[in-house]
Amino acid sequence: MITPPETRLDFFEPGDLTSLVCVDAPEVQRLVVDQLGKLDYKIHTGLFVEDILLKLRAHVYDVVIVSEQFNGSDLESNAVIAAAVEMPLRQRRRQFVTVLGGSFQTNDEMQAFQHSVDLVLNVRDAANLKPVLRRGVNRKRELYAPLEHAIKESQVR
Repeated sequence: MITPPETRLDFFEPGDLTSLVCVDAPEVQRLVVDQLGKLDYKIHTGLFVEDILLKLRAHVYDVVIVSEQFNGSDLESNAVIAAAVEMPLRQRRRQFVTVLGGSFQTNDEMQAFQHSVDLVLNVRDAANLKPVLRRGVNRKRELYAPLEHAIKESQVR
C-alpha cells in the first residue's frame, strides 16, 4: 500500500534554516525531508500549488526543493518553479532553488542555468541530497558574499 505524502509545518524561529519541500511522491518526499532534517533545516511541505504559492509569498525560505512534476505538471508548466524564479531579486538571492526530477543529471550547472535554478538533482540521487545541497548552498553563499557586503555598505551610508 502506498502512503500519501505528509504535510509538515515546522515552527520557525529567527535565525533558523528554513526549507520548503514540494515533492508529491511519498518515498522521495521522505528522503528529502530526512536529508534536510540532518542539515538542521526547519521544513514546510505542501501538496497543492495554491498552498505552496501562498507560503512562498509569506516567507523567504533558505532552500526550496521542487519536483519537476509536482502536482501533475511538467517542467515548463510548473507554477511553483515559475514563482520561485520570478521572485524579486532581493528575495531570490536569499533562496536556493533546487529542482528534482528524472530528466536531470545531478549538479549539471548548464541544466540549472537553463531553468534559472541553483541546482538540479536527479531523483535517483535523492538519498545523496545532503552533501550535494550543502556544497551548493556554500558555493552560492561564497559567490554572493561580496554583493551582500556591498549592499550592506551602501545602506550604511
